[in-house]
Amino acid sequence: MSFRLFDAPLREPSQFVGFAGNMIDRQSENRSDDSVEKALADPSARLLLMHGGRLYLKLGDGDLDPWFGASESQTLQVLLDQGVLLGFSETGPVLAVPAGVDPEQLPETIKAIDYRSVYMQGLIDEAAAGAMAQGAALLAWHASHRFCSKCGTQSQMRAGGYKRHCPNCGTEHFPRTDPVAIMLTATREKCLLGRGRHFGPGMYSALAGFIEPGETIEAAVRRETLEEAGIRLGRVVYHASQPWPFPYSLMIGCFGEPLNDDIQADLNELEDCRWFFRDEVRSMLAKEHPGNLFTPPKGAIAHHLIRAWVDSE
Repeated sequence: MSFRLFDAPLREPSQFVGFAGNMIDRQSENRSDDSVEKALADPSARLLLMHGGRLYLKLGDGDLDPWFGASESQTLQVLLDQGVLLGFSETGPVLAVPAGVDPEQLPETIKAIDYRSVYMQGLIDEAAAGAMAQGAALLAWHASHRFCSKCGTQSQMRAGGYKRHCPNCGTEHFPRTDPVAIMLTATREKCLLGRGRHFGPGMYSALAGFIEPGETIEAAVRRETLEEAGIRLGRVVYHASQPWPFPYSLMIGCFGEPLNDDIQADLNELEDCRWFFRDEVRSMLAKEHPGNLFTPPKGAIAHHLIRAWVDSE
């Protein structure tokens, strides 16, 4: 059996997906309960401001700037006590902070744009998009985990936003990441793509589903493919992963080898599911399909799975 580590590329496929450009030094071993206060006292601190699933962006000379200083953010009623320290860049500390001003009441020089649109439209650079994913996931976790799950007491943020402490029973809670298997079932000639009911018209993608407790990644890939498409899988191999801040998931991309061809799609989960041959998928990637079918955008891990298979001839 070969040892694949030394045959792997120097830059793994995960480095090329959306939200993977985060350059922040997290310094996780140095987080203290007062690290947010110390970071905010640093004049070089930069803040990402967020509210209701939107990122606040300053309008410049044709550019959109996601970074705010601590002082200039005060007019937006930022909730500094709920901010999280993402880490440190070359210029200083970086934080994600909830803003109190409603997006509809912002000055004309600031726009609030939802995370998905920021990512889909490439409105900020890759490093900022990676920081946005980190901050959005942490703020979403804090918003949905304010109370201790053991005794119901309101918990307190600690460790710069990477822990919540219950003052009543002493339980400590840590940010969660939900693992999701996303898989492209493929032979050398064709691959399996499906349409979710929430997809835009014409888009087909790889199948996906949450990994359940006590389940390996490979087992989840096989189970989800069988449940959604009726396709049994043999070999399963890992390809890449992607942070996905909707709200705090990690997409784990794999390829699966089909053992049967007959699709039995779960139409409660999917609107459609079918086999596509390589040339047709290539036209979908190029947005030249005669039926106006297409694949997810370049930043999505599904796109990278599909592209890697198409280019594997």
